[in-house]
Order: sequence, then structure tokens, then C-alpha cells
Amino acid sequence: MNLIEKKIRFTPIAYTRYLKGIKKSHAMFREGDILDYLAVKSWQVAPGNTTISPKAFFLDGQLDRITGTAYTNDPFKEMHGGFEVEHDETRAYKLKDIWMINGFIYKGLHNFRLHPAFQLSNRMNYFPQILIDTEIDNASLYSTSEGNQFFGLWLTDDCTNYKLAAEEGTPVTTNIFTSPHMFEYERLLGMNPYKTNGAYIKNAVFIDDDWGNNNKKHELFDENKASLLSNFQGYSRHPGVFILRRNSGKTRIMLNEIEIAERLRDQYGFKIVDVTKQTVHEIITACVGAKIVIGIEGSHLMHGLMVLEPGTSVLTFQPPNRFCGVLKITTDMQNLNYSFVVGIQKEEDFYVDFEEVQKTLELLPF
Repeated sequence: MNLIEKKIRFTPIAYTRYLKGIKKSHAMFREGDILDYLAVKSWQVAPGNTTISPKAFFLDGQLDRITGTAYTNDPFKEMHGGFEVEHDETRAYKLKDIWMINGFIYKGLHNFRLHPAFQLSNRMNYFPQILIDTEIDNASLYSTSEGNQFFGLWLTDDCTNYKLAAEEGTPVTTNIFTSPHMFEYERLLGMNPYKTNGAYIKNAVFIDDDWGNNNKKHELFDENKASLLSNFQGYSRHPGVFILRRNSGKTRIMLNEIEIAERLRDQYGFKIVDVTKQTVHEIITACVGAKIVIGIEGSHLMHGLMVLEPGTSVLTFQPPNRFCGVLKITTDMQNLNYSFVVGIQKEEDFYVDFEEVQKTLELLPF
């Protein structure tokens, strides 16, 4: 039985990360060695496996425009594909007597960040609470620092980890959210975590796959996709959808975003959705049945990837000073075609040549 009790406990443990010389801070997760050291028990949830990275679809000369990258080490290698990708196993770690306070997990002198510092108020950062009123017997923590920072990673990784966590105890996460769309996805995916910013946990299980997309992750992602699609019956195939980013998330302004979207609508029959104004239900309604999802590279495109059928495509518009291939990791796992157009820099922003968009579309099985 997973009991959650209201019981006042006093602890100054959140202040240990300010003590010079003994600060031991880690990301959450991707810390298998540390978790294994702190755990009373660890075990394999799912084995790892290898895959071959497919080549992306792009025009000659596009990669030569890149002047900077984000979360992508070698865009030339990663976009040309053909190399072996090793996906780590999924492991579980059981820790005893941990504290969850203001976006951090504490065990002894070790702390794990569940949220980047900028998401926390100055008061939460500098004056963490010392009175904790929640005690949990058995909990499973599934949310990650990167997932709590990037909505797309929350959908691909945290929401799949949730299904594993629910088998081990009460799924627990913080009540600091990064997107209002998260609540609607939780409802559609049947997620019901206990949310708190202050808890003492007697037994906690951590699920970690080091961001690997092993076969189990693929299976869980497919289950989430099926859950979403079950809410949208009777849809038909259509040319595609353009998902507007505008100025949401990390700023990367595409000067002619609206123009490109409208030309794709008028010439190809694309639908247009706006993540800054529409609900998840409205966005998914437009995306189901799409042959291709197009938009500026970013987490907002994950709305479409969550429901695309195998063999369909994604076309991203990339700022030349911030090329990012993270979405290709998900498209590869889902057997989707990944393509891109690198924009043309104009001061701090960028724009995309519509003729290049058309020529790239011709490369795709569209």
C-alpha cells in the first residue's frame, strides 16, 4: 500500500548545496553510477539495443550554412546517418530516505536537479523550506531536469517513464510546470501523478535509461500514441499541418513564418495550428492523419510527432546559428522521415526561402 501522510518534519538538508567544498550536484537523471552508489537495490527494467541512424532529407549545401548548434555535436554526421546508435538499457534504482524540496532531490550530501534554476523563484532558491508536511512510503520519480525544461522531452521521455514508474509505486513529480498543455496531456494519457514541492520519501524508485530509445521506450511511446489516437476517431489522411511557434519557448524568430505557413496552406492544402493560442485537443485534431508536420525546430512540433503514422514526415526550419537535431532522435525511433531547411540569417533572426521548402518537399515520400 502506497501511503501518503501529512506529517510535519524538520530538515535543513536543502541548505547543504550551499556549503562550500561538499556540494555534490547532479542532473536528474543520466546519473546511473551515482544512483547505483546511493541505491540499496538496482535492477534492469529493459535491455539496451542498437539501431542504424537513417539519413535525413535535405538539399545540397544546407549544412554549409550552419554557424552554430544546440544539443547537437556533429550535424554533418548526424544528418547523413549510416552509423550505429547504441541505446542504453533502462534501469531502476531504489533509494531510501530521500527529500524532495523545491525542485531538488536530496540524499545525504548529494542533490539532483529536477528543474533548472531559472524556473525557481529567488526565494525558493535562496530560502528553501525546512518544514516538510508530506511523507510518502513508496514513490517512483519519473520526471527529469531536461523534461521539466523542454516540453518536447517531457512528452518523449518523462511521459514514457511514467508508465514504468506507476508499476513501482506512487508516481511523484514537482508541481512546477513548464507548459499549460501538460495538464491536458496528462488527462489524455491517463497520468495521475502526486505533485509536490516538499516531501520526505521513505522508499523511492528512480527509472533511468540515459535518454536511450531502446525497444522498451519505443513500445511505451507507441502505447502513448495509441492512447492519444483513441480520443480522435474518424480522422482522414490530409497533406499536412504547419505548427506555428511564434515566440514561444527559447527565442528563435523566423521572420516569414506566417507567410510560409499560408503559402503551404494555399498551394498544398496544409492546416495551420498555433500552440500559443490553441488547446491540445484542437492541435491534435489538426495533426492526426497528416502526411507531414512542418515548423520551426522546437518542442512544439512534438504535438504532431505524438500522432504521426510510421512512414510520414517531419520538416523542420533551422536557424543557421542554432541548428538542433534532437527531434531526429524521436523520428528515427518512430520510423518517420526527418528533413530540414536551414534558414538565412538576418541580424538576430532568420527567414526561409519558400522555393527551398518546395524542393525539399519533393525529396520526401509525400
